[in-house]
Amino acid sequence: MAREASVERNTKETEIKLKLNLDGTGYSDIETGVGYFDHMLDGFTRHGLFDLCVRVHGDLNVDDHHTIEDTGIVLGTAIKEAIGDKKGIRRFGSCILPMDETLVLCAIDLSGRPYFSWDADFTSDRIGDMASEMVKEFFYAISYTSGMNLHIKVLTPGNNHHMAEAMFKSFAKALDMAVSFDPRITDVLSTKGSL
Repeated sequence: MAREASVERNTKETEIKLKLNLDGTGYSDIETGVGYFDHMLDGFTRHGLFDLCVRVHGDLNVDDHHTIEDTGIVLGTAIKEAIGDKKGIRRFGSCILPMDETLVLCAIDLSGRPYFSWDADFTSDRIGDMASEMVKEFFYAISYTSGMNLHIKVLTPGNNHHMAEAMFKSFAKALDMAVSFDPRITDVLSTKGSL
């Protein structure tokens, strides 16, 4: 049974429809109105081997804040719903990913307890048509709506595009690891007996 979720969220600032399949093949169909953000979500989808369809109509006449943050909220909600009861999954995932001169660490615990740790600095205000500060806001929103402990740390800084892309790809690889099944885990991986 495929682990899928479809989530819609409509506010005065954004209208979002999103469908996620954790057991996909890397297929993406993404339109957010922010080209660089689309590129990052496509990288997340392909490198995590998820299937992701997203349509966002946001108040881009204001800026890209609501569009990107709200997409993070919806994606975090979809991740939580698609994972289900967490029985049999590895729970933890991590990846240290190189992108040319940059090196980024991402570590995840699908504990049900949100926590977000960020250690990164961008040196430009924008990456393509996206505000660079929105990378942090996006991952923060995912962490808190999915109940995920998420750490992202730039180990070796460099080009802003490379750092952001390494973040999205390392997040994808870490999440793929965390949601994958291990035949030795028959219940939830917790001494508490629940997550």
